[in-house]
Amino acid sequence: MKVVFMGTPDFAVETLKAIYEAGHEIILVVSQPDKPKGRSGKLQMTPVKEWAVANNLPVYQPIKIRSEESVEYLSQFKADVFVVAAFGQILPKVILDMPRLGCVNVHGSLLPKYRGAAPIQWAVINGERVSGNTTMLMGPGLDDGDMLLKSEVVLAEDETGGSLFDKLAIDGGKLAVKTIEALDRGEITPEPQDESQATHVGMIKKEMGLIDWGKPAVEIERLIRGLNPWPSAFTFLGGKSLKLWKAKVLSDVDESILNQAKPGTIIEVNKNGFTVACGASALAVEELQLEGKKRMAAADFLRGYQLEVGTGFTNSRE
Repeated sequence: MKVVFMGTPDFAVETLKAIYEAGHEIILVVSQPDKPKGRSGKLQMTPVKEWAVANNLPVYQPIKIRSEESVEYLSQFKADVFVVAAFGQILPKVILDMPRLGCVNVHGSLLPKYRGAAPIQWAVINGERVSGNTTMLMGPGLDDGDMLLKSEVVLAEDETGGSLFDKLAIDGGKLAVKTIEALDRGEITPEPQDESQATHVGMIKKEMGLIDWGKPAVEIERLIRGLNPWPSAFTFLGGKSLKLWKAKVLSDVDESILNQAKPGTIIEVNKNGFTVACGASALAVEELQLEGKKRMAAADFLRGYQLEVGTGFTNSRE
């Protein structure tokens, strides 16, 4: 089949790669414009563009996919299908109607649950046991098109946003190939989404990582995993930010100790790390990163930084 692929970040690369390796003809790759990075401000290619260039595929980077110029340009490509994975712009109806088989989107959740920009991180933060990918025929709204195929991925007990991202990226590529081939054979009947079951999740922002120690330990631990590797869950210690990368919920903490400790207070320090009181139960911190320092095990951190029982974490530098 002749395919126009649209995508931008790392997640989309696996889908592009899978379609390419399945032997389909990728006649155009569409990605977001390159952006400046670092102090130098040098433009950096998107991950999708980088892979496409390395494999001699033509690339188009419109500022606005809805513009007259973009629509006219894309209309020249007589594709069988457009495949979209985390492209970053909503396609207008005139583009959705261009390919023979329509526009197929790969979305990192089991729709209609977790529509929106960050379904993978939210699945971890909310404690889902199963996530997955859904392919759908794109409609004019956000992730509201008719569903085509689904695949499930079971979350590990220590699943992070990063590890689930990697799993779903690879799984999404396989599902995309399976979908477009079955669609071409006429073997899929699109299924409308149940709007009553739809949930929407917003973008992940840095400030979301600020830990509210008044919440139950189980929720804080999920936040830590869900925001790993970006933007990370954090608190403040001695006027510096402290990122928490790994922690364990402790359910057997002495209730009398917890009742006397303010949430966010250290209630135990040992050679392996330290324990912090939460709104319910407590967290044993196992891996962290103090501002200006490298990421390390809590045990290593304690060799160079003295923490005492009763020390409290704060929600600002003050």
